[in-house]
Amino acid sequence: MPDVMDRHPSRLPFLSHCILRGPMPKRTSNREPIFPDLRFPVLSSTRIYPLHSPIRLFMSHFLFFLLMASSAYAFAQSSSLSSKPMDRNAITSAMAFRELGPYRGGRSCTVTGVPGEPNLFYFGATGGGVWKTTDGGRSWHSMSDGFFGGSIGSIAVCASDRNVIYVGGGEVTVRGNVASGDGMWRSDNAGKTWHRAGLESAQHIARIRIDPRDPNTVYAAVLGDIYKSNTERGVFKTTDGGKTWKKILFVNEQAGAVDLLLDPTNPRILYASTWRVRRTPHSLSSGGDGSGIWKSIDSGETWKEITRNPGLPTEPIGIIGIAVSPVRPDRIWTIIESETGGVFRSDDGGATWTKTNDDRSLRQRAWYYTRIYADPVDQDKVYVMNVAYHVSKDGGSTFSSRYAPHGDHHDLWVAPENPQRMIIADDGGAQISYDGGTTWTTYHNQPTAQFYRVTTDNHFPFRILAAQQDNSTVRLMHRSPDGSISEEHWESTAGCECGHLAPSPNDPEIVFGGCYDGMIQRLDHRTGYARNVSVWPDNPMGHGVEGMRYRFQWNFPIFFSPHDAKTLYAASHVLHRSRDEGQSWEVISPDLTRNDTTRMGPSGGPITKDNTSVEYYCTLFTAAESVVTPGVIWTGSDDGLVHVTRNGGISWANVTPKQLPEWAQINSLEASTTNAGTAWIAATRYKSGDPQPYLFMTTDYGSTWKRIDKGIERTHFTRVIREVPGHAGWLIAGTEWGLYVSDDSGSSWNRFQQNLPIVPITDITFKNGYLIVATQGRGLWILDDLTPLLEANRISSEEKIHLFPPRPVWRIPGSRQENPGGEGTNHQSGLDAYYTVRDWKTTDSLWIRIVDGNGKRSPNGAIMPAKRKTS
Repeated sequence: MPDVMDRHPSRLPFLSHCILRGPMPKRTSNREPIFPDLRFPVLSSTRIYPLHSPIRLFMSHFLFFLLMASSAYAFAQSSSLSSKPMDRNAITSAMAFRELGPYRGGRSCTVTGVPGEPNLFYFGATGGGVWKTTDGGRSWHSMSDGFFGGSIGSIAVCASDRNVIYVGGGEVTVRGNVASGDGMWRSDNAGKTWHRAGLESAQHIARIRIDPRDPNTVYAAVLGDIYKSNTERGVFKTTDGGKTWKKILFVNEQAGAVDLLLDPTNPRILYASTWRVRRTPHSLSSGGDGSGIWKSIDSGETWKEITRNPGLPTEPIGIIGIAVSPVRPDRIWTIIESETGGVFRSDDGGATWTKTNDDRSLRQRAWYYTRIYADPVDQDKVYVMNVAYHVSKDGGSTFSSRYAPHGDHHDLWVAPENPQRMIIADDGGAQISYDGGTTWTTYHNQPTAQFYRVTTDNHFPFRILAAQQDNSTVRLMHRSPDGSISEEHWESTAGCECGHLAPSPNDPEIVFGGCYDGMIQRLDHRTGYARNVSVWPDNPMGHGVEGMRYRFQWNFPIFFSPHDAKTLYAASHVLHRSRDEGQSWEVISPDLTRNDTTRMGPSGGPITKDNTSVEYYCTLFTAAESVVTPGVIWTGSDDGLVHVTRNGGISWANVTPKQLPEWAQINSLEASTTNAGTAWIAATRYKSGDPQPYLFMTTDYGSTWKRIDKGIERTHFTRVIREVPGHAGWLIAGTEWGLYVSDDSGSSWNRFQQNLPIVPITDITFKNGYLIVATQGRGLWILDDLTPLLEANRISSEEKIHLFPPRPVWRIPGSRQENPGGEGTNHQSGLDAYYTVRDWKTTDSLWIRIVDGNGKRSPNGAIMPAKRKTS
């Protein structure tokens, strides 16, 4: 076969080795390994090593020759690519994202251990799937990747067969970025494989209880759709392992089941609590008709409401948690959201009640916590989850406050045979204690962080900046001088958990970051000095948006002008501009929202108010200035309006797409890198009960729009759309269930998941040819080279072998430690080169020849066989 030359030389002053990535055989199923004998089946690659002596090459350019020959060097098993045209999926199959981390856990609302297994625990992440440890929390491993993903609301292990595990999707911590699930999943081999087990429309499964005598008899507390009324809510039961389910408790279309217990001494007796809760784009409501406590003594066939039994609150109630003492099963505790709520105890199976404690620290922000647990051996010991977790040793009369490593605690499991052993879920993931909570394991070994927006700076090598929910912002190296990306390679930066970040284009050590209620911070990383440069000097935390001078959303935009490094923008309900690093601000727009005052009241209620700016409405949610033409600025509001100015804010035009339903949230806005009149928007209406994707494109400054989301699943609502810089027609979209790609300006879309887990994609950015992805539940990921995807369509159907143009590389320290364990994967040193081969035979082998720019063979081992990576 003739030589095939790479006509695009790389700038390499030195080459120690390179990685070549090739085509992979087709799968016969989603779970079949590509190469059963490899540890990393996602990636088919070959590493080229020097033969007998190091390669010493100091030429400025290199060319690659790929030679096909029959020899003793067997390359790798491969399927034929002889069909025409060449399959783009087969060509790009070797492309793989790197997981950057950071390894710092995100929110979890469900945990469990296994009786008699001191080192075995599971937890469910918000957005991040199911995780398992077999070494007592020293390391964690995903058990759901390749099967399912997204938010996990409940986990249960069968007492009679610990290999049987049930997992319910959809978290019960219904904060502003709450994520729904896709039903029930079951494993019969301790999480090695999974299959669906029904309740696909349940949205949020808050509790799972398995009959201790039968792994096929299972109860599920289904909260249902929290954005609209529906009937798929209440308590459900299966007796055939999830093949069929029967609704056994239903209150109304607004209230679902939130807690569920089996009497530890008699599984025929069940207790359940129901909760009326609704989240809209501008409000959260907890409590009202339908919230209550229920009891069954016949395995759920019939139920009796015990909400109004003597001793319980008589006014409206909200969320309720329940606990039953395994030592004294007639002793029941409940914690109730109510004006006169608190902790209540019954010693007669719920017939009568006594309030034991109404401390506010046990029931603050009730909708976010409200879980209570009985100790398995001490009838007087009870635990309550909240910002702290609280422990009572006198039957619930008094509590002491404690903290696991993170705080904001949501779930607890205590080993029945040893109450000193426990696992807790909180806003930092899961931690384990073996001494009753005196000490806990770390959460800095769980890559389940939730991020909002992501950006990069102009440092070399560039760094990635993003805000982690329930933690700090981070500034992370995209490659490190070591073998992995560890805690040494990231740090906190400006702003806080919810904000946009804007590093100075001229000085990457200066970073501006947003925080709650319009707070903006300027941080100088050289000195560590931080300064408040907010538009308006007020922090209205706890007050509704109607009391704000400027309506800043929780996640309000901050960005620099691409034309003037001294011009900084921030967006409330108007657009603000600063030319002196935030020391002064000017307003350059009118109100660019619907300004509907009926949607601006305090959020929360009817019992507990909650105002943190998450529900602040009629605000600007996204904005961008054209890279092509200065002064062309686009804005999108959370109440469904798009505006554009073509003169730096002197005048504005409402250019909202006519096809876009009212009150959609404009979640992201992308201005074209080649045409000032071209822009794209990604909108969502899922908080209004509509999970459809909404993507639109304009080429005439918004005069007309075209809807461009064909090919995206109708329930995969879209959070972000980005143009691939320098490649007309290429778009990447992030949805609630993964990535999509289009090469025809959005006329059609295809999945581009590669090795990404199934996780909500919250933002996308590009830098120097890298694709960076922020997720809600699995941290940050990066694709180092998009070349095979972008060039696949250009491969001639007559080509037998094709080498994609290698990207320029830099001679800097660093290497890749494969499977670093608890740390992010580093950038590969040397050169990555992708290729594809047609009509590959198992008797063929591949050789690489490296030559200089004049076609001369390089010295000292210039010809070498390409070997399949085996470890």
